[in-house]
Amino acid sequence: MSTGFDPAFLGAPLVAPAPSADRPVRVLAYTHFEVLLDPVRRLALSTAVNIDGAALLDLGRGDDWHLDDRVPESEQTGPEVYARNDLDRGHLVRRRDPVWGEPEEARAANYDSFCYTNAAPQASGFNQSKELWLGLEDFVLEYAQTSRSRLSVFTGPVLADGDPVYRGVGIPRLFWKIAAWSPDGEGLATSAYLLDQSELVETVRESAVPGLGVFRTFQVPVAEIGALTALDVSSLAAADVLVSAGVRPEEQRRELSSPEDVRAGLAGR
Repeated sequence: MSTGFDPAFLGAPLVAPAPSADRPVRVLAYTHFEVLLDPVRRLALSTAVNIDGAALLDLGRGDDWHLDDRVPESEQTGPEVYARNDLDRGHLVRRRDPVWGEPEEARAANYDSFCYTNAAPQASGFNQSKELWLGLEDFVLEYAQTSRSRLSVFTGPVLADGDPVYRGVGIPRLFWKIAAWSPDGEGLATSAYLLDQSELVETVRESAVPGLGVFRTFQVPVAEIGALTALDVSSLAAADVLVSAGVRPEEQRRELSSPEDVRAGLAGR
């Protein structure tokens, strides 16, 4: 049951982040979400998910990680990268986000979310900033006055040339997220975030795990995500709440340390 990502889901015009035409990607549709896989880096370039907050189902988490048999194993980052170390398989599309609708499709979405194409290596453990990152969709749904409790979220790693290599895979130091919603079913509003685990990152040997630092979460201009990733986010940037609120450019990148910071950012304060 691979329905993929629906760009008309919010009822307002929406264009997902897109790579340049000459960049090779594998477009993989899953239940309520989509992954653009970079076959060279063996990680997702970006993901896109539709969230129906009014129809979410609370299913058991499960832990059935699996490869996608639609693409070669050599183009995916599989279990060997995460074995016997302190790296987590970090969900890009958050597990519970696509788990909505009829029970059968919710179960399919739950299973799909555990595909290795939807994971990227992250430092293990939690701190307050990472918990904020994991809860961003909840904060947006609760405070952004979304039309029909619907949200579309785009997430991915920043695949940089200088990422430290471990077991043949470049370990991303930055992750990004763009939330999009429609306050009235016609217009669009967006907000962008960056998760930084680059503090203390060092070039690593094949036998060593990257020395990843503490997580830090920032609200940033949507346009900054485009600059970091080379993805076209121009239509999303035009609806950025920071820009529409007239926040000065030098104040548009802000570190988040509490739910109140997230709420203030959504209000453009």
